[in-house]
Amino acid sequence: MATSVFDSLLLRDMFGTPAMRAIFDERAFIARCVDVETALARAQARAGLIPQEAATRISASADPSIFDYEALRAETEIVGYPILAMVRQLSAQCGEAGRYVHWGATTQDIMDSATMLQCKAAVALIETQLLDVRVALAGLAERHAATVTAGRTHLQHALPVTFGFRCAVWLSALDRHAERLAQARDRSLLAQFGGAAGTMASLGDPANGIAVRAHLADELGLADPGITWHVARDAPNEWVALLAAIGASLGKIAIDVLTMASSEFGEVAEPFVPGRGGSSTMPQKRNPISSELIFAAAKMLRERAALMLDAMLTDFERATGPWHLEWSALPEAFLLASSALHQSAFLLEGLEVDEGRMKRNLDLTGGLIVAEAVMMGLAPEIGRQEAHDVVYDACRGALDQRISLFDALMKHQAIVERLGEARLRALTDPANYLGGAAVMAREVAARAR
Repeated sequence: MATSVFDSLLLRDMFGTPAMRAIFDERAFIARCVDVETALARAQARAGLIPQEAATRISASADPSIFDYEALRAETEIVGYPILAMVRQLSAQCGEAGRYVHWGATTQDIMDSATMLQCKAAVALIETQLLDVRVALAGLAERHAATVTAGRTHLQHALPVTFGFRCAVWLSALDRHAERLAQARDRSLLAQFGGAAGTMASLGDPANGIAVRAHLADELGLADPGITWHVARDAPNEWVALLAAIGASLGKIAIDVLTMASSEFGEVAEPFVPGRGGSSTMPQKRNPISSELIFAAAKMLRERAALMLDAMLTDFERATGPWHLEWSALPEAFLLASSALHQSAFLLEGLEVDEGRMKRNLDLTGGLIVAEAVMMGLAPEIGRQEAHDVVYDACRGALDQRISLFDALMKHQAIVERLGEARLRALTDPANYLGGAAVMAREVAARAR
């Protein structure tokens, strides 16, 4: 019986993806722990600390698929960690060479390094999914670089923008997240090896431990941290913080889409799939399910980021509890981020854009959205402040009389004399006051391509 959305038969693919679950599956974690143990044996053989034949036998004999997982579960509950039970079974598989399994290591060395192997695979998946979303956004930014729509500040009409510009703003944040992921990959995928208190004393000569750690990092394809990080938890924290930031940027897109998809706006719609977003009572409903799931994931990711910050508050050389917080927060964060990216790719690749509705909404305020354009056009004639006051009065008149800004301006003889009817008509056309919106949209899209 499932007890959370992450393992629910009904909900798990709404709060995760099969590919990400496979990376953080319990048996996959044990398999990564075995990978670390075998890599450690090879590293120690390279350093001359254990016989090469023992390392070869350990690597060849290790097979987590035939472990007794019920025994592993029972002993883990007693000990508090799975490594002792796992090492017992692994050593038995390796015969005489089994005496060299886990040589000089501590539980956290194995679990941290295994977690980093999971993170390495998970980050690769996140980068692929993020690229899919960025490609979809680049396409929208290019196609709609000149599609005029209402720019809104404080949920009020502000100035005209283009829908492509809005998409490019979304894209620019995700481009920076892609850079952050690449930078973090070099910085925060760390091998862990320190022994009981992090000093590697069990290996004798300090050079032995340092050499083993370097060889272990090389065997696993992880970075050599230079010093034990049992209680310096910035690396796993960075991954969850990054995922939370990506989730928040996707959540911003979801908020905009949710609003634009509302009946009153009607400017976009999520891709049509028969039955998706349906209501049990209202046949007409087409609810924005993907946007809602992205929004929820963003909020849930924030909580995992907060939990990981708590996990950084460790004591001395081995923490009394904070490490356990990571066991929940880190895999859940990757699941949520993967889900949000999956939903975002689906949403943006098939987003339905109603340009006609955008135009009609743009005209709702009768041209008031380009009041600044008129003010700036008039400013060289009468000064900026006086132009502001004159146009402000015209806007009030337009609202009071329920007429367009152009018609209100035409009632001001001084404005007509200064600018003329043709110039006023051009100034009150939103398509003529877009600044660099289209240019920036195309440039951001091209960079992403």
